[in-house]
Amino acid sequence: MEFCPTCGNMLQYELPHMGRSSRFYCRTCPYVSHLENKVKIKRRQHLVKKEIEPVFNKEDMKVGGSETDATCPSCSHGRALFSQVQIRSADEPATTFYQCLKCEKMWRED
Repeated sequence: MEFCPTCGNMLQYELPHMGRSSRFYCRTCPYVSHLENKVKIKRRQHLVKKEIEPVFNKEDMKVGGSETDATCPSCSHGRALFSQVQIRSADEPATTFYQCLKCEKMWRED
């Protein structure tokens, strides 16, 4: 992997074309690095997606949640536990997490 010395983005590889040698180029700035020798890819790295961790889980809701009137999108029950968490920057509003008291479905509202 090569990175642009100008802006730091990952460089793209371009095969030789119409007499031009192969090259690395940056998609965001005009940086180009021509390659005179053949490039051999030694190893491909396959990325594995990480398991997504919930911001808020059911146990957190039971410990710190308060009851309110809210309609569950799943079963239309009218009561739910709620808790607010600041998950974005400080100048953005808090996100409210709800858990239905009947079916225990969790949902959020920004």
